[in-house]
Amino acid sequence: MLKKWLAGFAAAILLVSGCSKNDQTVIDEDGQNGEEQGKTDEQIDSSNEVKFPYQFPLTGMGTDKQANGRAIAVMINNHPEARPQSGLGQADIVYELLAEGDVTRFLAIYQSEQPEKIGPIRSARDYYIELAKGYDSLYIAHGYSPDAKELLDKGYIDNLNGMAYDGTLFYRATDRKAPHNSYSSFENFLKGAEQRNYQMNNAPSKLSFLTEKEVEALHGEEAKSVMVSYFNSKLFNSIYEYDEALQKYKRYSNGELTADHETGEPVLIDNIFIVETDHQVIDNAGRRAINLTSGGRGYLLQKGQWREVKWQNIDGRILPVLNGQQVGFVPGKTWINVVPSNPGLEQTVSFDVSE
Repeated sequence: MLKKWLAGFAAAILLVSGCSKNDQTVIDEDGQNGEEQGKTDEQIDSSNEVKFPYQFPLTGMGTDKQANGRAIAVMINNHPEARPQSGLGQADIVYELLAEGDVTRFLAIYQSEQPEKIGPIRSARDYYIELAKGYDSLYIAHGYSPDAKELLDKGYIDNLNGMAYDGTLFYRATDRKAPHNSYSSFENFLKGAEQRNYQMNNAPSKLSFLTEKEVEALHGEEAKSVMVSYFNSKLFNSIYEYDEALQKYKRYSNGELTADHETGEPVLIDNIFIVETDHQVIDNAGRRAINLTSGGRGYLLQKGQWREVKWQNIDGRILPVLNGQQVGFVPGKTWINVVPSNPGLEQTVSFDVSE
């Protein structure tokens, strides 16, 4: 089927009717599954829904144990020679921002899952550190820019860096070349935190999530296939395709499915938040200053639909706001694309129109 890409401004705002339920259990704020009331035992069993007494703070998904444990934020390489990555799909939240040139890099924040292999791990930048700080994360990187090194050296954030632990907590894969071959594991991060006497028991404060009924009532313009373009670089275009059966988005980069290197399992996403903010190149190496505090425009994609919202920095977190009220996420995984305000959302985000 022929695909055409329609720029974001050409779509009207928010009139499409709601969508079907999430395929995983959605928990009301009081910890109860509101949809189970009034159902027979057979109906409950057939829907595979389970009550959970607790929620993970960064995904809103149910768990049978208290969701303790500090968040860990890891710099993940997105150079074509670093793909496919390991452990990326197990992150609760992933930020994608530009580093030098037209190259993007990920900040993957983990709390609900603990991957055995994570990477390739790349070097720190100051604005990624600020994002990690918003979740009181242990910050993981291998290398640093001058501004990032200054923050790390003065103890601005608890961190482990491969420059100090290469060959111990960090290791080099033999099937890839440096700087695209640095890896580690959640177990090693915890080991390093113990060596540095970092406190790792406290969970981050929880995000705001929609109830099951609120998810069913979502409405917006159709967003079954969406492309986020960074300066029209095909190598770093992100295309999100909505899987109707899974009711989640799959991601493609340069035409290839974003999947785990070890398992081949695709990264599955429930919320895609695309925000525009000012970017400035600050040195001859092409390093950037990115404004993450001013607020601005954004597109929020959920359940195959999109709507325009605002973004605000609330306690160090980039969050969606509409009519002055914070917008809840669909329980599950969240990806946040930060794009330059020049050229802006209309030129950066395209919605597919098929014939």
